[in-house]
Amino acid sequence: MLDLVTLGTRVQGLRHARGLTLQRLADAAEVSVSMLSSVERGQKAPTVLVLARIADGLGVPLADLVAEPEDGRVVVRRAADQDTVEEPGGWRWTVLTPVVPGVNFEWIRTTLPPGCDAGTFPAYAPGSHEFVVVESGTLRLTLGGRTVELGAGDSAYFAADVAHGYANPGREPCAYHVAALIMRPRAAQTR
Repeated sequence: MLDLVTLGTRVQGLRHARGLTLQRLADAAEVSVSMLSSVERGQKAPTVLVLARIADGLGVPLADLVAEPEDGRVVVRRAADQDTVEEPGGWRWTVLTPVVPGVNFEWIRTTLPPGCDAGTFPAYAPGSHEFVVVESGTLRLTLGGRTVELGAGDSAYFAADVAHGYANPGREPCAYHVAALIMRPRAAQTR
């Protein structure tokens, strides 16, 4: 039987992997923020209806929230289950890696159309790291006040505790991968 803390950790891990705030997931799931927060903290046993709504809001089958894994040492994420997000401006990103509660690692593939600026992302907690590999095109990586241009086959590492931005200054689409180990402050994990 799945305990409430394990369920909450699983929901929170899936939410973080999708880059969703409590409010955005609550809106998508049509549940209150307080209910979602209580579920994530393992303080409230949700009804099947609430669990189904949360699963829908996360875009996963209900079974993924409640089923006990057969062997937690191997977690498989099929291509059909990968999450792809279409962003304004025509860029898209896909989380390639399985979500493993308690492991803050993500591998993401992003494509930027020509001339697209994906924006600047806030600094993560100290101890966070990102590795970037350009598959095709040109990527302009902005780290704090520093700018680095990368071409196909180039890679870079940076400590992700600075504001960082991704843009495609070229005339061809740019595809790149980000492998990120994101540390989260304790306060953020309790939400």
